[in-house]
Amino acid sequence: MDRMVALLRGVNVGGHRKVPMADLSALAGDMGFRDAATWIQSGNLVFGTSLAPAAAAARLARGIEERFGFPVDLVLRTGAQWRRLAAGNPLPEASAAAPDRVMLLLSREPPLPGAAAALRERARDGERIEAAAGALWIHHPAGAGKSRLTPALVDRLVGSPTTARNWTTVRALGEMLEGRSPVRRGPREASSPPSPPTRPTPSRGRRG
Repeated sequence: MDRMVALLRGVNVGGHRKVPMADLSALAGDMGFRDAATWIQSGNLVFGTSLAPAAAAARLARGIEERFGFPVDLVLRTGAQWRRLAAGNPLPEASAAAPDRVMLLLSREPPLPGAAAALRERARDGERIEAAAGALWIHHPAGAGKSRLTPALVDRLVGSPTTARNWTTVRALGEMLEGRSPVRRGPREASSPPSPPTRPTPSRGRRG
């Protein structure tokens, strides 16, 4: 059984597309995923499964749409992939100084060749963009909310739907993969505690 990280895109923003994290972890348990737990409200799920990553992502996406009534793009990485991503952070100094302004940008499909260069050409607010281990990292010195690198633009240049998590969340999910409770590091990442792990519901007859 492998531990995996699923990142939901565009949920719980401005009161729209609501996916309560307690309901998400319960859904994952109902679907046969083991020890499912969430982190804050932006849609971060850690769970165990014997399924291949593509099959796990498809099952989870289908279950979310059935339970909550709308489709959700999600990006999934195995525990091993997540550890490599965190270990390969190419912006360590910026991450230490302002972890909420360094974003790990992950895409559903591998980024297009030249995606980092294309984003750099369009950066207008001092962003630094680096590619590492099949992902993109962006330092937003003025804050991601002020960047003109909009989600639609990023998706187009990267080539598939993307979602980003800041360095604090990257570390928190890494700790959860190891079975540890994440350490609180600042108010921006403390809007919701990690949900307690859930066990699969035997009556569903599914295995994750």
